[in-house]
Amino acid sequence: MSKASGKTSLLQKQLWQRERRAIAFLSCLNYRSGELNSYLQSIACGVSELLEVDWSVVTVCQKGFEQVLASSIDMGEGEHVYSLHGLLTGTVIEIGRPLAVEDAVKNPEYGQIPEGYYAYLGIPLRTAEGKVIGTICSFHRQQREFIKEEIQVAEVFAERAATAIDNYYLYQQQCKFNQVLESEVEKRTAELRTAQAKLVEQERLAAIGEFAAMIVHEIRNPLTTMIMGLNYFKKTILNSAAKERLSLALSEATRLENLLSEILLYAKPQVLQLGELDVNEFIQELQQLIREMPEALSHKIEFIPSPHPVKILGDKDKLKQVFINVVRNACEAVASGDVIIWEVKNSSPGQVCINVCNGGEPIPSEILSKLTQPFFSTKSAGTGLGLAITKRIVNAHGGEFSISSDAASGTTVTVQLPVVTVRK
Repeated sequence: MSKASGKTSLLQKQLWQRERRAIAFLSCLNYRSGELNSYLQSIACGVSELLEVDWSVVTVCQKGFEQVLASSIDMGEGEHVYSLHGLLTGTVIEIGRPLAVEDAVKNPEYGQIPEGYYAYLGIPLRTAEGKVIGTICSFHRQQREFIKEEIQVAEVFAERAATAIDNYYLYQQQCKFNQVLESEVEKRTAELRTAQAKLVEQERLAAIGEFAAMIVHEIRNPLTTMIMGLNYFKKTILNSAAKERLSLALSEATRLENLLSEILLYAKPQVLQLGELDVNEFIQELQQLIREMPEALSHKIEFIPSPHPVKILGDKDKLKQVFINVVRNACEAVASGDVIIWEVKNSSPGQVCINVCNGGEPIPSEILSKLTQPFFSTKSAGTGLGLAITKRIVNAHGGEFSISSDAASGTTVTVQLPVVTVRK
């Protein structure tokens, strides 16, 4: 046997052994979603071992940068991100095929190699759709030639790495999409429940309205007759005890008449006559009326307008009813001489908050949650419908009505309304 044939036989044996090692190594690789780093680390180490090179890395490349995902040697902590410009990796991404350089120092036209290394083999990571997403790069500290069989081995590993990375990104995108979908479903479900609740409430109020109108009509007729009779007796000569009882009966009859009116007001649908209102101007105008109310005469009402004009679409008369009721309650809750603060705030885009604040004792939480319920009242002569009607009017305007109370800041009633969108 000649020396040439013996050398060829030895080379073939080495290649055969390398192929067996490569097959055995690939058969041991196991990848599941979420374990990408360890999988790519095994690939980088496998390439270095099979090709007998000093260092191999797996990179992902996008937008002119490469990020090292796995390395056969320790590169230290932190992310390793580099610009592709002027690097050997950049050339591989640009040409989209394997690049083998025996001595990159003598052949700088292919790109820069890390200091202390000479030989380079770069294999593009190509997805099933043909998109190049990264590289497997091998570096050696001595000059060396990479033969065809070595490049083929590296290409098999590159195919595995590309598939794993592509699947991982698809998996992440699917998880993100699922999260967005779940969030959207929750949002739509909440909107549907709100719409259903509003529909049920509207139907309930319509039924209550019809029933209340019928009952009020049946009660008002005899009540009117009773009041007429009581007023007739006022013309007769009565002793003091009889006059006192007659006065009490007339007072209770009047209270009953007012209650019937409020029941009708609460039960009937809120039909709004909408018009554009400047909130600051509306409240300044309303203040003149409110300051003349008996409850407000002994109090100072301090108005803090919004620094900028704020406009809403509202029913002027019904909103007057809202704030007269709110300010009257605030005045009744505090001692004579105390200050009531009436403030307009632009709290969030598209919304305006109108706050009425008073001091005094805080409202207990168990009572606070019931204040807008129909027929609940803390006043001995109250009907318990004032705040319930107020909330219905605010809700009919597409707004929100809320009450907060604590020892530090007192009680604050907030009316939040949508503002008019200015078209540019």
